[in-house]
Amino acid sequence: MKIAILDDYQNVALGFADWASLNAEIEVFTEAFDHADEVAERLKGFEVVVAMRERTKFPAELLARLPDLKLLVSTGRRNAAIDVAAARELGITVSATGYIPQPTAEHTWALILAAARNLPAEVQSMRDGGWQTTVGMTLHGKTLGLLGLGTLGAGAAKIGQVFGMETIAWSQNLTQEKAEPHGVTAVSREELFRRADVLSIHLVLSDRSRGLVGAEEFAMMKKTAILVNTSRGPIVDETALVDALRRKEIGCAAIDVYDTEPFPADHPLRSLENTVLTPHIGFVTREVYEIFYRDAVEDIAAYQAGEPIRLME
Repeated sequence: MKIAILDDYQNVALGFADWASLNAEIEVFTEAFDHADEVAERLKGFEVVVAMRERTKFPAELLARLPDLKLLVSTGRRNAAIDVAAARELGITVSATGYIPQPTAEHTWALILAAARNLPAEVQSMRDGGWQTTVGMTLHGKTLGLLGLGTLGAGAAKIGQVFGMETIAWSQNLTQEKAEPHGVTAVSREELFRRADVLSIHLVLSDRSRGLVGAEEFAMMKKTAILVNTSRGPIVDETALVDALRRKEIGCAAIDVYDTEPFPADHPLRSLENTVLTPHIGFVTREVYEIFYRDAVEDIAAYQAGEPIRLME
C-alpha cells in the first residue's frame, strides 16, 4: 500500500503516530501543490491520501483523475475542500479524525491580546534596542462582539467575560433564548458591528457566510475596533479589509486565516502596520496533531481490515 501524507508543512507527521504499524510505503509532502494538475500527477499511484484540513482541495474533477485512490483521510471532522458525494460515487472511502476546539479558542485570545496591546510592535522595539512605542487598549469594560455563537464563539465569550467584557453576538439563526445560557446578548447584525470593540468571527464557511464581512460592515465599525478571524479567510472580503485598514476605518485586524494559503509573500496585508498576522496556526498544537495522525493511522488500519471507521458524511 502506498500512502501520501499531504501538506505537512513542519515535516512532523511521522513523529506523531505509529505509521510503521501499517507496513506501507509512505511519502510525506511538505510543500503545498500549486494547482490541480500537479496534485493529479504527484498523487498518481497512491491508494491512500491523508489530507491536512482544507489545505489541498479535492473537487469532483480532481478525484476522477486519481483512479488509484481508494481511501482519503481528512484530519478533523469536516472538510469543505473534499467533494464527499463525488468520492462516494467513485468508490473512494472518506474517513475523518477526531478534533479538539480549545487550541483555536486559545489562539483567538492570543490574537486579541496581541492586537489590544500592540505586541508585534513592542516586541520588535525590544529586539531593536528600543522601549515603549505605543499605547494599548484595556479590554475590561469593552464590548466583545461575536459573529457566531457555536462551540468556539461560546468559548470566546466565556473568556471575554473573565476579562470583564460585555459579550454580544449575532448569527442568522441566533435567538436570545440560545444566547442567554452563555451570558451573551443577542443583537442585530448592525448593532453587532456598531458596538463591538473587538469583533471575533466564529462561523463555518458556507455560501451564506462567504464575504459576510465587507466594506459595508467596516464602515459601521468603530475606528478603534479590532477585527479577529480564526475561522475561515473568505468570510471576510480581503480587498475591502485592506482598504479599511489603509483608510484607518478600523483599528486593527488580527488574522490567522486567508483566502489563499499559504499566504502570498507579496500580499498587501503583510505590509500594513495595523495588523497581527499568524500563518493559520490556531489548530497547530502537539495535542491536536497527536489526535489527527493517531486517528489517521487507525482509519487506515481499519480500511486495511475491511471495516472503515469515522466515515465523513
